[in-house]
Amino acid sequence: MKKLGVVNNVLAGKTVAFAHGAQSAIDKQVVSGRQHATELGFINDEQGDPRFHGGIQKALHIYPSEHYPVWQHELGDKAIFQTAGAFGENLSSTGVTEASICLKDKIRIGSTLLEVSQGRMPCWKLNVRFDQHDMARRLQDTLRTGWYFRVLEDGDIGTGDEIILCERPYPDWPLARIMGAVFTGCLDKQELSELAGLPLVESWGNLVERRLETGVVEDWEMRLVGPTAE
Repeated sequence: MKKLGVVNNVLAGKTVAFAHGAQSAIDKQVVSGRQHATELGFINDEQGDPRFHGGIQKALHIYPSEHYPVWQHELGDKAIFQTAGAFGENLSSTGVTEASICLKDKIRIGSTLLEVSQGRMPCWKLNVRFDQHDMARRLQDTLRTGWYFRVLEDGDIGTGDEIILCERPYPDWPLARIMGAVFTGCLDKQELSELAGLPLVESWGNLVERRLETGVVEDWEMRLVGPTAE
């Protein structure tokens, strides 16, 4: 086992009305005390649109605090960057990023056992939240998306808990490599075939298979821009 990093903050949020008639729980707030995580995430956390957020494969979203000063340099010192939770994360961390975490890593945090399931596919709600028309696209292009954990063993997580690597079955596949191939529109058949051989979540696996079959990259305008284009 190896220590990768540490949890700086634990966050949760409730679903409220959002822009363009949508519902969202992206406004996560730092919570005190240890939080209990089940296979669907923290018991006091919610997701606004269960079609795209939450579920077993997206139980907890983690975001590296290292990205915050980079965003501040690029976008200015927006108030939203002053505290954790800007990106709707459940866990704010230091020490591990998309480039150093790998697909299916088994991670111990507190008394939970987690598994790295997938990178985040950013959506248009980030454009509204940051008052930045291309924020979702910026996350995607920079690969600074954070990622999701699946909860393998229920348990409690709190501020200061170490992020411990217990098992790494796919050391050649950091999430940045996978997301890089997907988000840059890779059509290289060898790379896509290798991706297709990985235990990706169903939606990502289907995406890779479609690219192999059609040689066509997906249209992401609805996800990245949505009603914010109006």
